[in-house]
Amino acid sequence: MQEIVTFSKEGNIGLIVVNNPPVNALSQAVRQGIKTGVEKGIADKDILAMIIICEGRTFIAGADIREFGKPMIEPFLPAIVQYIEDSPKPMIAAIHGTALGGGLEIALGCHFRIAAPTAKVGLPEVKLGILPGAGGTQRLPRLVGPQAALDMIVSGNPIAAQKAQTIGIIDEIADGDLKAAALTFAKKVISEKRPIKKISSLAAKVDNPAMFEEYAKSIARKQRGFLAPFQCIKAVQAAVELPFAEGMKREREIFVELQASPQSKAQRHVFFAEREVARIPGLPADQQTREIKSVGVLGAGTMGGGIAMCFVNAGIPVVLLEVKQEFLDKGLGIIRKNYANTVAKGSLQQDVMDKRMSLIKPTLSYDDLKNVDLVIEAVFEDMAVKKEVFAKLDAVCKPGTIFASNTSYLNIDDIAAMTKRPEDVMGMHFFSPANVMRLLENVRGAKTSPEVYATAMKVGKKINKVPVLVGVCDGFVGNRMLAKRSCECGFMLEEGALPQQIDKVIYNFGFPMGPYAMSDMAGLDIGWRNRKAKFDKLSPREKANNILDKICELGRYGQKTGAGFYKYDDKRNATPDPVIEELIIKHSREVGKTRRVITDQEIIERAIYSMINEGAKILEEGIAARPLDIDIVWIYGYGFPVYLGGPMFYADQVGLKKIYEAILKYKDIVGAQYWEPSPLLAKLAKAGKGFYSK
Repeated sequence: MQEIVTFSKEGNIGLIVVNNPPVNALSQAVRQGIKTGVEKGIADKDILAMIIICEGRTFIAGADIREFGKPMIEPFLPAIVQYIEDSPKPMIAAIHGTALGGGLEIALGCHFRIAAPTAKVGLPEVKLGILPGAGGTQRLPRLVGPQAALDMIVSGNPIAAQKAQTIGIIDEIADGDLKAAALTFAKKVISEKRPIKKISSLAAKVDNPAMFEEYAKSIARKQRGFLAPFQCIKAVQAAVELPFAEGMKREREIFVELQASPQSKAQRHVFFAEREVARIPGLPADQQTREIKSVGVLGAGTMGGGIAMCFVNAGIPVVLLEVKQEFLDKGLGIIRKNYANTVAKGSLQQDVMDKRMSLIKPTLSYDDLKNVDLVIEAVFEDMAVKKEVFAKLDAVCKPGTIFASNTSYLNIDDIAAMTKRPEDVMGMHFFSPANVMRLLENVRGAKTSPEVYATAMKVGKKINKVPVLVGVCDGFVGNRMLAKRSCECGFMLEEGALPQQIDKVIYNFGFPMGPYAMSDMAGLDIGWRNRKAKFDKLSPREKANNILDKICELGRYGQKTGAGFYKYDDKRNATPDPVIEELIIKHSREVGKTRRVITDQEIIERAIYSMINEGAKILEEGIAARPLDIDIVWIYGYGFPVYLGGPMFYADQVGLKKIYEAILKYKDIVGAQYWEPSPLLAKLAKAGKGFYSK
């Protein structure tokens, strides 16, 4: 069996080579191997310098995720990094691919760093709810200054080799072969007798003593609710205020505290769930898929335009179909404007924008779709319209073309029945704005072939989405659960709450916006239209709860009309409106509801627990295969706070027994029609188990 870490000699230079595919993760064997390699180099009198370099596609890209949550085994990483730094012989890190987390900490323990031009370095631990725990928060500020260190550690985002060289992480960018360049660099270090640079002996200084407080304020909005970013600031501050050894001790204290926190457990859950969600239970890993070289998109409106951008961003040509030239021109104009704004911000090169625009072929003819490999319909959300579109596609498109509907709740099987090839039909539900939102809710119909939905999952990843496979039901996973929350919030308005109270509670829970602020932003006319489309299916109480109808009948459609549930100034700042309060209070009288005080806790329970109960029913019915599918849908599609791990993970944290008891309470208060406990939830609660500990 090949050794994971080898030591060899090139003249008077020792080579410590890590080969732990796929990403050279810092497993116990890698840590031990590096330590052994350094020991050999120190012991060999002929060796005058050592290089740590990696095989494969990357330098050490972080911890070994297989060791997450397990007791760590010696040697521990902080000790290895210190051992490298204490070497009496020059240590050089030769970086390619990515040096992330512990990988960068290993490199910071070295005395010199050389990198390939395409390399990236970073400390992404904050995204797992922790911080760099092997000296990253103590060495980086000493090397590049506290400001640059904060930017890297608090965001967790990697930086390119050129920037890393500019701020002082990288000593030299390699020209040509990395190993050859590293050997040349090592020879230079030896011949010039360059002094060993121990980062731990440097001082981290600040000109402005208030910089840490100011930095915390600057991220307060973006990092609202998260614990780790603010603890990272404290650790970097320790690098400025304490000697290195004491700073390391403080880093370790904060690391241990964060690692044990519910937030870190939730964020680590999301990390694994996002990777697991692409693996479809029961589908072989080598499942055959279809090649998607071109895509048709029907509709150049907000959704269709955004979907087209997703594909051309990935280099896949798009045929964009509309029914009228004016709609086509307007849609292309919006796409061009979106790209132009990105170019103006410096995030996109003009030639890249031009290339992407050139990949879009506008058309008014279905005949231009005859050779596409995948066609996605993003037309009006009306079953009759969808059926007509799919019948036309069936007549025009070549055999093997995948037909996808972007519907957010309509029945995929009914749509598929309009074709002679239902096995090629599925849902691909993008979220608005489609070119920004990460979630892709892929919906397999009763007859959709595994080859087709496996292709949709693969394509989703190619266009940088997080694809989740779900089954057919009204609203699928996300909107089906959202409907329960919307219903309960509407009932609470009747019973005593006001929009601003509900919005504040949901916002404080961790969502980006409350439901009524969100509705105003999206446009109340959209919700109103959906309500009218589903009206016959509503319960008598839901039909009578016509607050939305009354607001829309006043011509108040939200931000776009300057008024909805709130009123808006010319900068779209919202303020509660006495007109709406009066309308809601009057409505309560009309439906015979005596208004009462609704507590914030009741709002949380009715809004969130109703979704969890519906999520359990979705699992029972097999609409979602696993609780993690539901969690990922809600995190990437609806803004459920990452640090709570998704609704089903959160339910386990709260305790299913507590949630079950609350459901029974609201069953008595609101009615069994809305609060019938899911048998799965009831069973797990009574057994003292959770969705993830069945």
